[in-house]
Amino acid sequence: MRGQPFQILSGEVEYARIPREYWRDRLRKIHAMGLNTITVYIFWNLHEPQPGVFDFSGQNDVAEFLREAQQEGLHVVLRPGPYVCAEWDLGGYPAWLLKDSKTPGSEIPAMLLRSPEPAYLAAVRQWMLRLGKELAPLQASRGGPIIAVQIENEYGSFDVKEDRRQYLGDVLQIVRDAGFGESLLYTADGGEELTKGSIPGLLAAIDFGTGEEPHEIPLLRALQPKAPVYIAEYWDGWFDHWGEKHNVTDAAAQEADLRAAIEKGYSINLYMVDGGTSFGWMNGANSAGNNYQPDVSSYDYDAPIDEAGRLRPKYFAMRKIIADTTHRILPPVPTSSPLMTAPQLQLTKSRSLWTNLPQGVHSESPLAMEEVGQSYGYILYRTTIAEGFTDGSDKSSLLEFSGLHSYARVYVDGQLQGVIDRRLGETQLRVTAHAGQRLDVLVENSGRINFTTKIRGERAGILGDVRLSGRAVSGWEMIPMPLNEPPSEGFRRHGCTMGPCFYSGELYVHTVGDTYLNTAALGKGVVWVNGHLLGRFWNVGPMGSLYLPGAWLHAGQNKMTILDLNGGEQVSVSAEDHPVYLQPKAESTEPARVD
Repeated sequence: MRGQPFQILSGEVEYARIPREYWRDRLRKIHAMGLNTITVYIFWNLHEPQPGVFDFSGQNDVAEFLREAQQEGLHVVLRPGPYVCAEWDLGGYPAWLLKDSKTPGSEIPAMLLRSPEPAYLAAVRQWMLRLGKELAPLQASRGGPIIAVQIENEYGSFDVKEDRRQYLGDVLQIVRDAGFGESLLYTADGGEELTKGSIPGLLAAIDFGTGEEPHEIPLLRALQPKAPVYIAEYWDGWFDHWGEKHNVTDAAAQEADLRAAIEKGYSINLYMVDGGTSFGWMNGANSAGNNYQPDVSSYDYDAPIDEAGRLRPKYFAMRKIIADTTHRILPPVPTSSPLMTAPQLQLTKSRSLWTNLPQGVHSESPLAMEEVGQSYGYILYRTTIAEGFTDGSDKSSLLEFSGLHSYARVYVDGQLQGVIDRRLGETQLRVTAHAGQRLDVLVENSGRINFTTKIRGERAGILGDVRLSGRAVSGWEMIPMPLNEPPSEGFRRHGCTMGPCFYSGELYVHTVGDTYLNTAALGKGVVWVNGHLLGRFWNVGPMGSLYLPGAWLHAGQNKMTILDLNGGEQVSVSAEDHPVYLQPKAESTEPARVD
């Protein structure tokens, strides 16, 4: 540093995935591991939830996170996007970017993400200039911890026809205009994509996983033979999708890769060093072609530091490797508090999801979530079946969706007809319906895709027509249910026994501590504790629990609210000192209940 060679030994950690009360603990553990730097994504959708409305307070106070990192002896590599991927909803983009009307003849909104399109770049500029006010003063040139700033993110993997150099040049100029030009600027891509995502004159870094160094590094050397090697993402774990197996990776191979990289003088960033949790609605989704793979709320990632801040064996093994190869005496390892347990809690007070529905928006054709100003949660589409859509018999009719993102339960006069699940490629359902009956389609945004060009059309809700017996259904009422907070009134004992229900109860805690809520007995939904939305549960696995930070609890009674789409007389959860994993299955148990 300051003209001298500096080997970056970094770990990726995200302020948004760790409760603010634990930032210092995690940073201290990262430094004690022997790392000298953290790498940090910035999530645009958290900081500008509505156009021109910015939030850098509380959990979103990223400047404070970086200051605490510096106080703990860590430098910072900043990744401001505007696109970050990160298994985060829409790759970190705010959903309102997709609100604009469609381009004629296309399902893609007029605001074209990751393109030179002027309206998109104007939004990026406004955002980045505002971010610069927060973070540009924290560059190393001004005494702060930021030593490098990434331009865009793995743009070489984005399969587009537009002029790549123009777009990357536009983003580079915006980042400089935001005041970040005093830091080392770089791009990062996989080896095969380096030539498509790099910028002449800027350092190109490389991303790859376990055992891939012999193939990847030569590709980097071919592009920049004289530049230092920076492994901007070394994947030391992986994430989970709903309905698929839980990922546990090869720690011994990762430890060998880390030793080799340090001994060769490479700079390296462990992605992740502490994965944390995609609290709330923030999980993203993957897609390899036409499929859809929503991520679970846990972002534990099999990282050296687990979701609850405990240290895995690979933490200590990697710490020893760093100490041996750098010949440094490392700080002592902080202790981790034991996790808490609590007896099973029966939540018997409930109310129906259908109670006191908010005001709807009328449209002849269905509107996407974004078109009614909603970003996350659920949305109810309601209409009355007109004459001529069915033959009046008891035969079922075919209900078809030209596009549905991402999961729906279909009801006729309150009777559950079935489920449409984008994960399984489902687009149609047989229903028993007659003229004059109410048709309800309750849609969940299960997490927008965060990778590939699919992000450009990744609206949530019903996209396009709904057809019954081959005819387009019209006259819809869209009822937004963003559920930013749970309902607080209308609960009573056995107040809801069938269909989607909210449940309320009190979790008694004698001594506060971190814990995992065992959700294995639940169906599909979300959990709030003391107003904090912990994330999603789903009986398809692999996650059968939700991390509950002790920082969000207090001694005595703690308010818990659960939304379970399956319903029932009551629901039960328990607090345990370990996460629970379920045997994954393709489909969940969807009991047919009458509301």
